[in-house]
Amino acid sequence: MPIIDVTTQVVSAPLHTPFVTALRRTTTTDTVVVTVTDSDGHRGYGEAPQVWQVTGESLAGARACIDGPLRAAIIDRDPDDLQELLRAVRGAAVANHGAKGAVDVALHDLAARRAGLPLARYLGGAATTVRTDVTLSVDEPDRLATAARTRVADGFDVLKIKVGTDPVGDVARVAAIRAAVGPDVQIRLDANQGWTPRQAVRAIRAMEDSGAGIELVEQPVAGHDIAGLAHVTAHVDTPTLADEAVYGVRDLLAVIQQRAADMVNVKLAKSAGLGPARTLLELAAAAGIGTMVGSMMETHVGLGAAASLVAAYGTTAVSDLDAAWWISDTPVVGGIRYDGATVHLPDAPGLGIDGVVDRPAITEP
Repeated sequence: MPIIDVTTQVVSAPLHTPFVTALRRTTTTDTVVVTVTDSDGHRGYGEAPQVWQVTGESLAGARACIDGPLRAAIIDRDPDDLQELLRAVRGAAVANHGAKGAVDVALHDLAARRAGLPLARYLGGAATTVRTDVTLSVDEPDRLATAARTRVADGFDVLKIKVGTDPVGDVARVAAIRAAVGPDVQIRLDANQGWTPRQAVRAIRAMEDSGAGIELVEQPVAGHDIAGLAHVTAHVDTPTLADEAVYGVRDLLAVIQQRAADMVNVKLAKSAGLGPARTLLELAAAAGIGTMVGSMMETHVGLGAAASLVAAYGTTAVSDLDAAWWISDTPVVGGIRYDGATVHLPDAPGLGIDGVVDRPAITEP
Protein backbone atom coordinates (compact mmCIF):
# COMPACT_ATOMS: atom_id res chain seq x y z
CA MET A 1 0.00 0.00 0.00
CA PRO A 2 2.61 2.61 -1.04
CA ILE A 3 2.48 6.38 -0.96
CA ILE A 4 1.41 7.31 -4.47
CA ASP A 5 1.17 11.09 -4.36
CA VAL A 6 2.50 14.14 -2.50
CA THR A 7 0.84 17.43 -3.45
CA THR A 8 1.01 21.00 -2.17
CA GLN A 9 -1.31 23.98 -2.26
CA VAL A 10 -0.81 27.55 -1.07
CA VAL A 11 -3.76 28.90 0.89
CA SER A 12 -4.60 32.13 2.68
CA ALA A 13 -7.08 32.59 5.51
CA PRO A 14 -8.30 36.00 6.76
CA LEU A 15 -8.08 36.88 10.46
CA HIS A 16 -10.99 38.46 12.33
CA THR A 17 -8.54 40.78 14.14
CA PRO A 18 -5.08 41.99 13.02
CA PHE A 19 -2.29 40.05 14.72
CA VAL A 20 0.46 42.42 15.89
CA THR A 21 3.74 41.57 17.64
CA ALA A 22 7.08 43.27 18.20
CA LEU A 23 8.20 41.65 14.92
CA ARG A 24 5.28 41.99 12.51
CA ARG A 25 1.64 42.80 11.74
CA THR A 26 -0.59 40.52 9.67
CA THR A 27 -4.26 40.18 8.76
CA THR A 28 -3.95 36.75 7.12
CA THR A 29 -2.55 33.30 7.76
CA ASP A 30 -0.54 32.24 4.70
CA THR A 31 0.60 28.65 4.51
CA VAL A 32 1.53 25.69 2.34
CA VAL A 33 -0.68 22.64 2.88
CA VAL A 34 0.76 19.25 1.90
CA THR A 35 -1.38 16.18 1.19
CA VAL A 36 0.18 12.70 1.23
CA THR A 37 -1.97 9.99 -0.38
CA ASP A 38 -1.58 6.21 -0.27
CA SER A 39 -2.81 3.63 -2.79
CA ASP A 40 -5.90 2.94 -0.64
CA GLY A 41 -7.00 6.56 -0.98
CA HIS A 42 -6.14 7.58 2.60
CA ARG A 43 -4.86 11.15 2.90
CA GLY A 44 -2.66 12.81 5.48
CA TYR A 45 -2.38 16.59 5.86
CA GLY A 46 0.33 18.91 7.15
CA GLU A 47 1.25 22.57 6.75
CA ALA A 48 4.22 24.91 6.54
CA PRO A 49 3.27 28.48 7.57
CA GLN A 50 5.12 31.51 6.26
CA VAL A 51 6.54 33.71 9.03
CA TRP A 52 9.46 35.61 7.53
CA GLN A 53 10.43 37.36 10.76
CA VAL A 54 10.72 34.15 12.81
CA THR A 55 11.73 31.19 10.65
CA GLY A 56 12.82 33.03 7.51
CA GLU A 57 11.00 30.43 5.41
CA SER A 58 8.74 31.43 2.52
CA LEU A 59 5.74 29.85 0.86
CA ALA A 60 7.73 29.40 -2.35
CA GLY A 61 10.69 27.88 -0.54
CA ALA A 62 8.58 25.48 1.51
CA ARG A 63 6.65 24.38 -1.54
CA ALA A 64 9.83 23.81 -3.56
CA CYS A 65 11.34 21.74 -0.75
CA ILE A 66 8.22 19.60 -0.34
CA ASP A 67 7.65 19.14 -4.08
CA GLY A 68 11.33 18.31 -4.58
CA PRO A 69 13.56 16.45 -2.10
CA LEU A 70 10.90 15.66 0.51
CA ARG A 71 8.53 14.16 -2.02
CA ALA A 72 11.36 12.10 -3.49
CA ALA A 73 12.23 10.81 -0.02
CA ILE A 74 8.80 9.26 0.62
CA ILE A 75 7.11 8.54 -2.71
CA ASP A 76 6.44 4.85 -3.47
CA ARG A 77 7.33 3.87 0.09
CA ASP A 78 5.27 2.07 2.74
CA PRO A 79 3.33 4.62 4.85
CA ASP A 80 3.32 2.22 7.82
CA ASP A 81 7.13 2.37 8.00
CA LEU A 82 6.73 5.67 9.81
CA GLN A 83 10.02 5.99 11.67
CA GLU A 84 12.08 5.19 8.58
CA LEU A 85 10.05 7.69 6.57
CA LEU A 86 10.64 10.38 9.21
CA ARG A 87 14.38 9.70 9.11
CA ALA A 88 14.30 10.03 5.32
CA VAL A 89 12.51 13.37 5.59
CA ARG A 90 14.99 14.73 8.13
CA GLY A 91 17.93 13.74 5.92
CA ALA A 92 16.51 14.93 2.61
CA ALA A 93 17.43 18.62 3.05
CA VAL A 94 19.26 20.97 5.38
CA ALA A 95 17.12 23.28 7.55
CA ASN A 96 13.67 23.88 5.97
CA HIS A 97 12.07 23.09 9.34
CA GLY A 98 8.58 24.20 8.32
CA ALA A 99 8.56 22.09 5.16
CA LYS A 100 9.88 19.06 7.02
CA GLY A 101 7.34 19.64 9.78
CA ALA A 102 4.51 19.71 7.25
CA VAL A 103 5.50 16.36 5.75
CA ASP A 104 6.17 14.87 9.20
CA VAL A 105 2.64 15.81 10.34
CA ALA A 106 1.10 14.55 7.09
CA LEU A 107 2.84 11.19 7.54
CA HIS A 108 1.62 10.94 11.14
CA ASP A 109 -1.90 11.87 10.06
CA LEU A 110 -1.80 9.27 7.28
CA ALA A 111 -0.52 6.55 9.63
CA ALA A 112 -3.21 7.34 12.20
CA ARG A 113 -5.93 7.28 9.52
CA ARG A 114 -4.70 3.91 8.28
CA ALA A 115 -4.86 2.65 11.87
CA GLY A 116 -8.36 4.07 12.30
CA LEU A 117 -7.28 6.15 15.33
CA PRO A 118 -7.44 9.86 16.18
CA LEU A 119 -3.94 11.30 16.03
CA ALA A 120 -3.78 11.95 19.79
CA ARG A 121 -4.63 8.31 20.50
CA TYR A 122 -2.16 7.14 17.85
CA LEU A 123 0.50 9.16 19.73
CA GLY A 124 -0.41 7.39 22.96
CA GLY A 125 -2.93 9.74 24.61
CA ALA A 126 -6.62 9.53 25.40
CA ALA A 127 -7.58 13.18 26.02
CA THR A 128 -10.15 14.67 23.66
CA THR A 129 -9.78 18.29 24.76
CA VAL A 130 -6.89 20.59 25.68
CA ARG A 131 -6.77 24.14 26.99
CA THR A 132 -5.27 27.17 25.30
CA ASP A 133 -4.40 30.74 26.16
CA VAL A 134 -5.40 33.62 23.88
CA THR A 135 -3.13 36.37 22.58
CA LEU A 136 -3.62 40.12 22.89
CA SER A 137 -1.75 41.95 20.13
CA VAL A 138 0.48 44.96 20.71
CA ASP A 139 -1.69 48.03 21.29
CA GLU A 140 -2.26 51.02 23.56
CA PRO A 141 -3.16 50.40 27.24
CA ASP A 142 -6.82 51.46 27.05
CA ARG A 143 -7.55 49.34 23.97
CA LEU A 144 -5.70 46.39 25.49
CA ALA A 145 -7.79 46.66 28.65
CA THR A 146 -10.96 46.54 26.56
CA ALA A 147 -9.66 43.60 24.51
CA ALA A 148 -8.70 41.75 27.70
CA ARG A 149 -12.20 42.09 29.14
CA THR A 150 -13.65 40.87 25.84
CA ARG A 151 -11.42 37.79 25.75
CA VAL A 152 -12.29 36.89 29.33
CA ALA A 153 -15.96 37.19 28.40
CA ASP A 154 -15.20 34.87 25.46
CA GLY A 155 -14.17 32.20 27.98
CA PHE A 156 -10.38 32.59 28.19
CA ASP A 157 -8.65 32.70 31.57
CA VAL A 158 -5.01 32.80 30.38
CA LEU A 159 -4.04 35.92 28.43
CA LYS A 160 -0.81 36.11 26.44
CA ILE A 161 0.22 39.75 26.05
CA LYS A 162 2.46 40.78 23.17
CA VAL A 163 5.11 43.20 24.44
CA GLY A 164 8.65 44.09 23.40
CA THR A 165 7.96 47.38 21.63
CA ASP A 166 9.18 49.67 24.44
CA PRO A 167 9.85 48.67 28.07
CA VAL A 168 8.18 51.62 29.81
CA GLY A 169 5.09 51.38 27.64
CA ASP A 170 4.98 47.63 28.15
CA VAL A 171 4.85 48.06 31.93
CA ALA A 172 1.89 50.43 31.52
CA ARG A 173 0.13 48.04 29.15
CA VAL A 174 0.39 45.13 31.56
CA ALA A 175 -0.80 47.28 34.47
CA ALA A 176 -3.87 48.33 32.48
CA ILE A 177 -4.71 44.74 31.61
CA ARG A 178 -4.32 43.53 35.18
CA ALA A 179 -6.58 46.31 36.42
CA ALA A 180 -9.15 45.39 33.78
CA VAL A 181 -9.35 41.63 34.43
CA GLY A 182 -8.62 41.38 38.16
CA PRO A 183 -6.41 38.91 40.02
CA ASP A 184 -7.93 35.59 38.91
CA VAL A 185 -6.92 35.70 35.24
CA GLN A 186 -3.42 34.50 34.38
CA ILE A 187 -1.26 36.94 32.43
CA ARG A 188 1.81 35.82 30.51
CA LEU A 189 4.04 37.97 28.30
CA ASP A 190 5.71 37.40 24.94
CA ALA A 191 8.35 39.93 23.97
CA ASN A 192 9.15 38.22 20.65
CA GLN A 193 12.88 39.07 21.07
CA GLY A 194 12.01 42.77 21.41
CA TRP A 195 14.08 43.74 24.46
CA THR A 196 17.78 43.91 25.22
CA PRO A 197 18.82 41.94 28.32
CA ARG A 198 19.05 45.16 30.37
CA GLN A 199 15.65 46.38 29.19
CA ALA A 200 14.12 42.98 29.94
CA VAL A 201 15.41 42.91 33.51
CA ARG A 202 14.20 46.46 34.19
CA ALA A 203 10.75 45.86 32.68
CA ILE A 204 10.18 42.52 34.39
CA ARG A 205 11.38 43.81 37.75
CA ALA A 206 9.08 46.82 37.44
CA MET A 207 6.15 44.49 36.82
CA GLU A 208 7.16 42.30 39.75
CA ASP A 209 7.41 45.35 42.02
CA SER A 210 3.96 46.53 40.91
CA GLY A 211 2.37 43.20 41.81
CA ALA A 212 1.21 42.55 38.23
CA GLY A 213 1.34 38.80 38.86
CA ILE A 214 3.01 37.67 35.63
CA GLU A 215 3.02 33.92 35.05
CA LEU A 216 6.01 33.87 32.65
CA VAL A 217 7.88 35.94 30.08
CA GLU A 218 8.49 34.39 26.67
CA GLN A 219 11.64 35.09 24.67
CA PRO A 220 12.53 38.48 26.20
CA VAL A 221 15.73 38.85 24.12
CA ALA A 222 17.07 37.90 20.70
CA GLY A 223 16.87 34.20 19.96
CA HIS A 224 20.60 33.85 19.30
CA ASP A 225 21.54 35.56 22.57
CA ILE A 226 21.60 32.59 24.94
CA ALA A 227 23.93 34.44 27.30
CA GLY A 228 21.54 37.39 27.40
CA LEU A 229 18.60 35.09 28.08
CA ALA A 230 20.56 33.47 30.91
CA HIS A 231 21.29 36.92 32.32
CA VAL A 232 17.60 37.80 32.37
CA THR A 233 16.66 34.46 33.94
CA ALA A 234 19.25 34.91 36.69
CA HIS A 235 18.12 38.45 37.56
CA VAL A 236 14.32 38.15 37.73
CA ASP A 237 11.93 36.03 39.75
CA THR A 238 9.40 35.55 36.95
CA PRO A 239 9.97 32.33 34.95
CA THR A 240 11.38 32.79 31.47
CA LEU A 241 10.29 30.77 28.44
CA ALA A 242 12.61 30.09 25.49
CA ASP A 243 10.90 30.18 22.09
CA GLU A 244 12.96 31.48 19.14
CA ALA A 245 16.07 30.35 21.03
CA VAL A 246 15.12 26.67 20.57
CA TYR A 247 14.56 24.96 17.23
CA GLY A 248 16.10 21.56 17.92
CA VAL A 249 17.86 19.34 20.45
CA ARG A 250 21.18 21.16 20.18
CA ASP A 251 19.51 24.47 21.01
CA LEU A 252 17.63 23.02 23.98
CA LEU A 253 20.80 21.42 25.30
CA ALA A 254 22.50 24.84 25.20
CA VAL A 255 19.61 26.39 27.14
CA ILE A 256 19.73 23.60 29.72
CA GLN A 257 23.51 23.68 30.10
CA GLN A 258 23.61 27.46 30.53
CA ARG A 259 20.46 27.53 32.68
CA ALA A 260 19.26 30.14 30.25
CA ALA A 261 15.50 29.64 30.70
CA ASP A 262 13.04 27.99 33.02
CA MET A 263 10.75 26.70 30.25
CA VAL A 264 10.66 25.94 26.52
CA ASN A 265 7.99 26.53 23.88
CA VAL A 266 7.93 23.64 21.38
CA LYS A 267 6.52 24.40 17.92
CA LEU A 268 6.16 21.95 15.07
CA ALA A 269 7.23 24.47 12.40
CA LYS A 270 10.45 25.15 14.34
CA SER A 271 11.31 21.61 15.39
CA ALA A 272 10.43 20.03 12.01
CA GLY A 273 7.41 18.05 13.11
CA LEU A 274 5.88 15.76 15.69
CA GLY A 275 8.83 13.37 15.85
CA PRO A 276 11.43 15.97 16.87
CA ALA A 277 8.86 17.83 19.02
CA ARG A 278 8.27 14.70 21.10
CA THR A 279 12.02 14.43 21.65
CA LEU A 280 12.20 18.04 22.83
CA LEU A 281 9.33 17.54 25.29
CA GLU A 282 10.97 14.43 26.72
CA LEU A 283 14.39 16.10 26.97
CA ALA A 284 12.89 19.12 28.72
CA ALA A 285 11.05 16.90 31.18
CA ALA A 286 14.24 14.94 31.93
CA ALA A 287 16.11 18.21 32.60
CA GLY A 288 13.38 19.67 34.79
CA ILE A 289 12.53 22.37 32.26
CA GLY A 290 8.88 23.46 32.03
CA THR A 291 7.05 23.00 28.73
CA MET A 292 4.29 24.29 26.55
CA VAL A 293 3.39 23.68 22.91
CA GLY A 294 2.78 26.64 20.61
CA SER A 295 2.44 27.42 16.94
CA MET A 296 3.02 30.04 14.28
CA MET A 297 -0.02 31.64 12.64
CA GLU A 298 -1.36 28.36 11.26
CA THR A 299 -4.66 26.84 10.19
CA HIS A 300 -6.61 24.00 11.82
CA VAL A 301 -4.18 21.54 10.19
CA GLY A 302 -1.11 22.61 12.16
CA LEU A 303 -3.11 23.46 15.26
CA GLY A 304 -4.80 20.06 15.17
CA ALA A 305 -1.40 18.38 15.18
CA ALA A 306 -0.11 20.59 18.00
CA ALA A 307 -3.24 19.99 20.09
CA SER A 308 -2.94 16.25 19.50
CA LEU A 309 0.64 16.39 20.75
CA VAL A 310 -0.50 18.14 23.93
CA ALA A 311 -3.33 15.65 24.39
CA ALA A 312 -0.84 12.78 24.18
CA TYR A 313 2.15 14.20 26.04
CA GLY A 314 0.87 16.99 28.25
CA THR A 315 2.74 20.16 29.20
CA THR A 316 3.54 21.88 32.48
CA ALA A 317 1.73 25.09 31.46
CA VAL A 318 -1.40 25.82 29.45
CA SER A 319 -0.30 25.68 25.83
CA ASP A 320 -0.50 28.41 23.19
CA LEU A 321 -2.91 26.92 20.64
CA ASP A 322 -5.14 29.85 19.69
CA ALA A 323 -3.70 30.64 16.24
CA ALA A 324 -6.52 29.00 14.26
CA TRP A 325 -9.08 30.70 16.52
CA TRP A 326 -8.07 33.99 14.88
CA ILE A 327 -9.19 32.75 11.45
CA SER A 328 -12.54 34.18 10.39
CA ASP A 329 -13.10 31.90 7.38
CA THR A 330 -11.13 28.67 7.58
CA PRO A 331 -10.12 26.79 4.42
CA VAL A 332 -10.01 23.54 6.41
CA VAL A 333 -12.99 21.18 6.36
CA GLY A 334 -13.24 19.25 9.65
CA GLY A 335 -10.56 19.10 12.32
CA ILE A 336 -10.43 20.81 15.70
CA ARG A 337 -12.96 23.32 16.99
CA TYR A 338 -12.78 26.01 19.69
CA ASP A 339 -15.12 26.59 22.61
CA GLY A 340 -13.57 29.47 24.53
CA ALA A 341 -10.31 28.23 26.00
CA THR A 342 -11.11 24.60 25.17
CA VAL A 343 -9.83 23.00 21.98
CA HIS A 344 -11.92 19.99 21.01
CA LEU A 345 -10.18 17.23 19.08
CA PRO A 346 -12.33 15.39 16.52
CA ASP A 347 -13.48 11.83 17.19
CA ALA A 348 -12.25 10.70 13.78
CA PRO A 349 -9.11 9.06 12.38
CA GLY A 350 -5.98 11.18 12.18
CA LEU A 351 -6.59 14.91 12.32
CA GLY A 352 -10.24 14.41 11.30
CA ILE A 353 -9.77 16.70 8.29
CA ASP A 354 -11.87 16.04 5.20
CA GLY A 355 -10.19 18.52 2.90
CA VAL A 356 -8.67 21.97 2.41
CA VAL A 357 -10.26 24.56 0.13
CA ASP A 358 -7.81 25.89 -2.44
CA ARG A 359 -7.32 29.61 -1.72
CA PRO A 360 -4.29 31.34 -3.23
CA ALA A 361 -2.37 33.34 -0.65
CA ILE A 362 -2.34 37.11 -0.67
CA THR A 363 0.87 37.79 1.20
CA GLU A 364 1.38 41.14 2.91
CA PRO A 365 4.75 42.90 2.70
